Amino acid sequence: MEKFTEEYIDNIRAIIAEGNVEKIQEELKDLHPADIAELYQELSLEETEFLNDLLDKETAADALMELDEDDRRKILKDISTEVIAKEFIDHLDTDDAVDLIRDLDEDVQEEVLSHIDDVEQAGDIVDLLKYDEDTAGGIMGTEMVIVNENWSMPECVKEMRRQAEEMDEIYYVYVVDDDERLRGVFPLKKMITHPSVSKIKHVMKKEPVSVHTDDTIESVAQTIEKYNLVAVPVVDSIGRLVGRITVDDVMDEVREQAERDYQMASGISQDVEVTDTVFTQTAARLPWLLIGMVGGIATSIILGKFEGNLAQNAAIALFIPLIGGMGGNVGIQSSAIVVQSLANKSLEIKDAGRQILKEVGVSFINACMISLLVLGACYLLGLCGPALTMSVALSLFTIVVFSSVFGACVPIALEKCHLDPAIATGPFITITNDIIGMLIYMGFCALLV
Repeated sequence: MEKFTEEYIDNIRAIIAEGNVEKIQEELKDLHPADIAELYQELSLEETEFLNDLLDKETAADALMELDEDDRRKILKDISTEVIAKEFIDHLDTDDAVDLIRDLDEDVQEEVLSHIDDVEQAGDIVDLLKYDEDTAGGIMGTEMVIVNENWSMPECVKEMRRQAEEMDEIYYVYVVDDDERLRGVFPLKKMITHPSVSKIKHVMKKEPVSVHTDDTIESVAQTIEKYNLVAVPVVDSIGRLVGRITVDDVMDEVREQAERDYQMASGISQDVEVTDTVFTQTAARLPWLLIGMVGGIATSIILGKFEGNLAQNAAIALFIPLIGGMGGNVGIQSSAIVVQSLANKSLEIKDAGRQILKEVGVSFINACMISLLVLGACYLLGLCGPALTMSVALSLFTIVVFSSVFGACVPIALEKCHLDPAIATGPFITITNDIIGMLIYMGFCALLV
């Protein structure tokens, strides 16, 4: 559905104000939960809660999970733990139920779990909460159709029908042995082509693609993309089937991770939204601004040390923006390529030396081209004398090579220290290269001018 028009939103608000329940239900009955969540974004909290109470329980639960975490928390904080358990958790798959419970405070989580009537569901949720939310175990669900490799086809079909009654979607039928270890995937086509097969293990697809509970979300996404899967089974350390992850779950997590990395690269220290308060946004943005301020002061101190050179030849100041900008741009280019390669696993730490050598080669070519262009521009435009021209050219050559290699090394070092390499694509590189670049430029000027 397209974005809701202002007229549509105003009409919904008017109907809510009238309290016309039947008309509101008529408006909402054909909307997808994702569209309802989008509608919530346009309404006040009171209006959202009013609409939510009129939806059937399953749709209300699905719409709630389509909201971002902050909006979800605002709605949940005014709802009793018993209602959360019986009207939301009961109608969600385990992976979504775990996401919802993680939005709550720890003491509230325990209360919600105590109100869940289905003991098996509550147990599954508790088990999933033990996994790190950034791993395969943390985002998997336990709803799957599972058959035993030793079953006959009639047994298999009967059990599949029984299990399918409790599920909304069936992606794959997984085959396990007597110890619940994953052995294969049962192709549904075999039900037609081999209706009298003696045992499922004779027709199953062996050695299926799977992921482990402690695999990262990025690794899971790469597996799903590589093998064109709509779902992937999750096994524990001894190969037992413990869950499955669907492609939509992975895409949600990857999108959120990409947003966090983008904000981190922009110098924002935590995940923020435009709807967050002034104080929240300030707390997220101020740290790197303060670091940038310190970097600016350091650059000013360097320039102060060379005040005499600047006084003798004011033309030196003409090239300060060029020196600073070039170092930052080259460093960000280099680090961005390495960060992207680390993220998609096209670059492994063991190959870091080769990547750095390649970066040295690229930087030498770029540095030569830029330095020659600056030499030509200074000569043709008569911007400065020969000594300063040579200082600028040598400075740019050195800065381009240093910034390029430095930009490649930093994310690799962060990855090796198990820190997010995305930090290296933001203000950190720019500030460092500004300071080093100014030292190099002023040093050449002091020697040659």
